[in-house]
Amino acid sequence: MASVANRRSAMVLYSDTTSPLGHSVRIVLAEKDINVEINYVDDERPEELNDLNPYNSILTLIDRELVLYDAQIIMEYLDERFPHPPLMPVDPVSRASNKQLRYRVMRDLYSVIEELHSSNEIAAANAKKTLRDNLTAIAPAFTQKPYFMSDDYTLVDCCMAPLLWRLAYYGLKLPSSARALQQYAERLFEKETFRSSLSEAEREFNVT
Repeated sequence: MASVANRRSAMVLYSDTTSPLGHSVRIVLAEKDINVEINYVDDERPEELNDLNPYNSILTLIDRELVLYDAQIIMEYLDERFPHPPLMPVDPVSRASNKQLRYRVMRDLYSVIEELHSSNEIAAANAKKTLRDNLTAIAPAFTQKPYFMSDDYTLVDCCMAPLLWRLAYYGLKLPSSARALQQYAERLFEKETFRSSLSEAEREFNVT
């Protein structure tokens, strides 16, 4: 695996074109203005990727001899490797809170995404209800701060933006009580770095 990675002189990201996890990593890359080669993978996985990633997943970052394939680890690595602009707080307590918020986003929101596409209509409907209810429940938090529990744009927002961008694609409409969350989403979508992070397929979601 190391010999394959060592042949590369530039950072490389393998990502599919529609996964919100891959999109979140691409947002971080755009925020940091990192020179990276992005290889989109849809159907056929490159043989090289099979050698690099032992978990049969697509999302993989290669930085010389380093190979990473977990979205949260990739994002934290990029933030530490390229510290400007910072996307995590400096002090340990705030950093831990940031990690905890991302854990909750993954557990409460991202965990139901796969079931949204289930051929089982009941499972898909339940997943949609769970996602809508969870988003509606956190909406009041956005009346206090411009970003997710923060005055500053962080990795939590990098995770939230791809999910919110896909709500129309998922056939999910939020109630009026979630207006603060919708306004938050609009702020995220207006960022030039968000726009530049979109794949061609993601641009076609056209949810704004």
